Amino acid sequence: MEIIVAMLAGCAIGATVFPARLSRLNALLQTVATTLLIFSMGVMLGSREDFLSELGSVGAASLAFCLLPTALSTVLVYALTRAAFGSQAGVRQGARPAATATDRREDAHEPNGEMTLVACAVGALAFGTCYGLSPITLAPADWLAHSSDAILYALMFFVGITVGQSKGILEKIRRYHVKALVIPAGITVGSLGGGLLASLLCGTNPAVGCAIGGGMGWYSLTGVVLTDLAGAQAGSIAFLSNLLRELVSFFSIPLIARRLNYLTCIAPAGATSEDTTLPMLVKCTNEETVVLAVVNGVVCSALVPVIVGLLQPLF
Repeated sequence: MEIIVAMLAGCAIGATVFPARLSRLNALLQTVATTLLIFSMGVMLGSREDFLSELGSVGAASLAFCLLPTALSTVLVYALTRAAFGSQAGVRQGARPAATATDRREDAHEPNGEMTLVACAVGALAFGTCYGLSPITLAPADWLAHSSDAILYALMFFVGITVGQSKGILEKIRRYHVKALVIPAGITVGSLGGGLLASLLCGTNPAVGCAIGGGMGWYSLTGVVLTDLAGAQAGSIAFLSNLLRELVSFFSIPLIARRLNYLTCIAPAGATSEDTTLPMLVKCTNEETVVLAVVNGVVCSALVPVIVGLLQPLF
């Protein structure tokens, strides 16, 4: 709830008093906040008890439970958005009008391009993981690692400013009505189906496999709940696979935006499309997609505990 409040506050400011000349500064602040958030995730991953041995024992299964639900979700959302939205699903980059010389100059000096964000994400994850694994203690790094909630709220505020600066966005979203729900529907079915396929490949209980895939990127909740309900190994796979899904989203969103359509970019993000992966969606898609991504994240996040609860009797 706090995340949505932070974003709505940013939207209000962006739509009213935020000066357009500070848009680049706002974009830079989004990159900084995203980098710090991923650093915090890396520290959490590296400092996880028995991380290296856990990675060796469940790493292959975690990769399968990451890639199959992500891939199947992407395929389904692409098919559904093409059918439901047609050309409104988002212009592929290759179909954009040719940029003017002025546009190219502005893009060349853009400090917060998608490749910059990807590079920052890779560096922050690597540095954070190494720091989490090391015995070294640095007060500023520890503070950042334990301030992920505050960083996330700041990030959503900055993203809200970007959305608020877009004119007529709510009117465009109203045209979609219930069609917007095809995105979380495709992600949910794809995630469950991918989890089922991964369970068959890895020899896991199919219901547990569906629950792991049904985490849809929400690694903290899924990891803890499945550890309690299905054992430490299932919990470890759920944690690592859903964390990997969130990280894979950062690198797949730019490619999907170029090759498929904007709305399909929401698919790999799953439940994280309302928060941590939103800056990459802002950079690679358009304002309508960003708003639908927030809606999707809220719906998917609400479905995760429901899915796990419904599958529990079959564990």
